[in-house]
Amino acid sequence: MLGWCVSEHVCLCISVFQCSRHIQDPASQRLTWNKPPVNVLVIRKIRDESLVEPFKELCRFLVEEKQMMVYVERRVVDDTSLSKDEAFGSIRNQLCTFREGYDDISDCIDLIICLGGDGTLLYASSLFQGSVPPVMAFHLGSLGFLTPFKFESYKTEVAKVFEGNAAITLRSRLKVKVVKDMLQRTINGLLPHGHMNSEAGRVTLQLQVLNEVVVDRGPSSYLSNVDLYLDGRLITSVQGDGVIVSTPTGSTAYAAAAGASMIHPNVPAIMVTPICPHSLSFRPIVVPAGVELMITLSPDARNTAWVSFDGRKRQEIHHGDCIKITTSCYPVPSICCHDLVYDWFESLAQCLHWNVRKRQARLADVSDSSDTEN
Repeated sequence: MLGWCVSEHVCLCISVFQCSRHIQDPASQRLTWNKPPVNVLVIRKIRDESLVEPFKELCRFLVEEKQMMVYVERRVVDDTSLSKDEAFGSIRNQLCTFREGYDDISDCIDLIICLGGDGTLLYASSLFQGSVPPVMAFHLGSLGFLTPFKFESYKTEVAKVFEGNAAITLRSRLKVKVVKDMLQRTINGLLPHGHMNSEAGRVTLQLQVLNEVVVDRGPSSYLSNVDLYLDGRLITSVQGDGVIVSTPTGSTAYAAAAGASMIHPNVPAIMVTPICPHSLSFRPIVVPAGVELMITLSPDARNTAWVSFDGRKRQEIHHGDCIKITTSCYPVPSICCHDLVYDWFESLAQCLHWNVRKRQARLADVSDSSDTEN
């Protein structure tokens, strides 16, 4: 049972050819608690000694002042910098621990607090393959595009979140499946040329991805050659270093470096961006959220391909394998520091220095302009 919900108050109504369509006002997305939060998951960036003191300070505040049940990873608690701190011992003994891949905490967490960079939020997303609790991310890493909160005011900010009615960005994720033996079953099914049977094959991996799925050529010196299907129909072949399929959240990550446009996370879309395509006309494209994309090796590909999911679980793709990608029904509710529009543009300016240039000087005397001469 979820202890939170997203309240939506305002809609804009557009009438086109007598068809009424409601468009949600982004400012109406607010966090509302159905019941007071009790269990808080604190995720700390590993191997960063500068985060030890903020982590201890936050845990002490949550346990002693807010009387919360705090969950942390076992490897974080076993850190020597914590185990040797006798002053923190009483708090350490009250922390609930878990191990990734062994303990399922998805049904008992009310709120996630991240200390670190964008990678901590990506890791938090990977821990929840179903519904994700609201995530509050503090900027204590290197980039911080997804971490809008400053730790200096953490007590005030956390207290506001506990009170509810905070602005929320619902960051869509990708539901990804790796399917084996798909090509052979499709051929045996005698489907029309240019079509692919989305029900064939054996699923070997299924993941929820927040940023992107990257298919690349791996260690091979040959071009990557993969076919891209949309809803079972072949739309193009990608010849180059690879292809990126990303969410709007991922549009400011690897996709941006590959030349894609940056899309606000509230836009329902999937981005397809080639990596160094051997074509002068292959531009990045945006397709509607909800379509199913499939990627396979082209029949005449000279080598295998490699795939990774938010930079993790990298594996090789052979002939007959397929990667199926669609929009997940489990987004990541990211808590905003101000609001979902201001926070995004603030991140563009502060982290990526978007549209930063030296200002053009004004003319000293308008009469000097040739446009004013008779």
